[in-house]
Amino acid sequence: MEWRKLKDLTVSEIGMGCIGFSHGYGEIPSETYAIEAIRDAYHFGCNFFDTAEAYGPYLDPKNRGHNERIVGKALKDVRKDVILATKLHIATQEPAEDGSVYRTLRRHIEASLERLQTDYVDLYYLHRVNPEIPVEEVAQGMGRLIQDGLIRGWGMSMVNVPLLERVQQITPLSAVQNIYSMMDRGYEKGVIPYCLEHNIGFVPFSPIASGYLSGKVDPNQEFHGDDVRQWVPQMKKENMLANRPFLEVLSQMAAKKNATNAQISLAWMLHKYPHVAPIPGSKNKERILENLGAWKVKLTDEEFQELEEALDRIPIHGQRQDRGAKTEFFD
Repeated sequence: MEWRKLKDLTVSEIGMGCIGFSHGYGEIPSETYAIEAIRDAYHFGCNFFDTAEAYGPYLDPKNRGHNERIVGKALKDVRKDVILATKLHIATQEPAEDGSVYRTLRRHIEASLERLQTDYVDLYYLHRVNPEIPVEEVAQGMGRLIQDGLIRGWGMSMVNVPLLERVQQITPLSAVQNIYSMMDRGYEKGVIPYCLEHNIGFVPFSPIASGYLSGKVDPNQEFHGDDVRQWVPQMKKENMLANRPFLEVLSQMAAKKNATNAQISLAWMLHKYPHVAPIPGSKNKERILENLGAWKVKLTDEEFQELEEALDRIPIHGQRQDRGAKTEFFD
């Protein structure tokens, strides 16, 4: 695996989103299977693992930390060799109850550290911005957590440039985690260039468009229960059928490169930006290793330009909109 920088953090250029072992893609696998899958990813060359305190079956508060516990068990023996990222939400009333935003952050990170079986986190994200809590106070609190030695860097998720500008001069960010794929390219206009200019890593979640770009999702498939794809516009049957030109472009390049559709979609963004480190998520071991193997797929400048020109010609049906600090579900 090759390496990239998220400010001062050195990560494998493809990371692993661990959400699927606890939430988001229907029935979750056994803990034993999940731990084996995470360890297989590590042995494959991945050192960058993403989780969150909120990830648990059906996002039920009593399941808070389910995913962190799995990740902690899987990686405790190789802790010093990996980059752990987790996230927190801040409810409106918490800073008043705790006495300050910093104390709220400290309480959350201490709980995450216990579940992750470590004494520090490499990258700590504000999962979503709460408009009732000034982001400047969050930035100040994150700076104190860095001074405390509890985190090495901090980040924000689903944010725009104005929000980034409000915090960057207080405690510089290590990374931004926003949705980004061939079918969600809105952040190319502002956030991604801003991050490049200010030495902030950009970590795409859903880089394969909820699995659609793999070409392995049946348009007739129905999503139920804890599967967030039932709320993703692109995964509606009519939009999956209308978006087939994306799959045709990917299939043509995949055949040329002896790769899979998913690998081409990841290779495209790795070629396009030097500070991008996607975190595809899957609960299937084979898919996880397939995604990680995308680092071996090297596009030539001509092949990359061919993809860019094709993408510019294809209309997107059911595009997931930039909702700033708000999303209808956790990713």
